[in-house]
Amino acid sequence: MKHINTTLCYIKKDKQYLMLHRTKKENDINEGKWIGVGGKFEENETPEECMLREVREETGLTLTEYRLRGVITFISNEWITEYMYLFDADGFTGELQECDEGDLQWIPQEELLKLNLWEGDKIFLTKLLKDDRFFTLKVRYEGEKLVESVLKEY
Repeated sequence: MKHINTTLCYIKKDKQYLMLHRTKKENDINEGKWIGVGGKFEENETPEECMLREVREETGLTLTEYRLRGVITFISNEWITEYMYLFDADGFTGELQECDEGDLQWIPQEELLKLNLWEGDKIFLTKLLKDDRFFTLKVRYEGEKLVESVLKEY
């Protein structure tokens, strides 16, 4: 059974979230979409180590306060299954740098769900915005169309 493990982090500051508009990477499954920052695990990394490394590489920021909020399973008829560890963060040091995968921008939280997002992302972003408890979410896509979602709160 083939799958990948990834992390995604939504960094918040003053009721804004740092979002990455994916516009620069070639052959990008997320091209044109707005997402948090994160990426694939490297060998022997924990979810926290992966998330911290990816945030530092993509933003230049070092997180000081963060939480694991959920685990998302992405299933698709076109892409490999992905298990994503979802974090949010509200403490960091450093200066924001340019990202080679797209444009980083602070977005007011009330504007987040108006962005060009994956339909499944809207489900877990709503949970983050409400500061709900830990959850798992399974989303299944056919192409870019969301055809199933199963949410479980703990």
